[in-house]
Amino acid sequence: MSIKYDKLFALMKEKGLTSYKIRQENIISQGALTSLRAGKSVTMETIEKLCKALQCQPGDIVEFVDD
Repeated sequence: MSIKYDKLFALMKEKGLTSYKIRQENIISQGALTSLRAGKSVTMETIEKLCKALQCQPGDIVEFVDD
């Protein structure tokens, strides 16, 4: 089983939310951002913060892919 965050990065690009802005506004930690880039798990709190910043639902940024 695998969680993919491709939709997150596409939505970030679409809405102009850069990694720099995430760090500057302290939306999520650098460690969480690194985990997302590596496709590793993150907390629901991180997903919640991203959804708030992007004004979206979790399904808009996270995708479950059955191996």
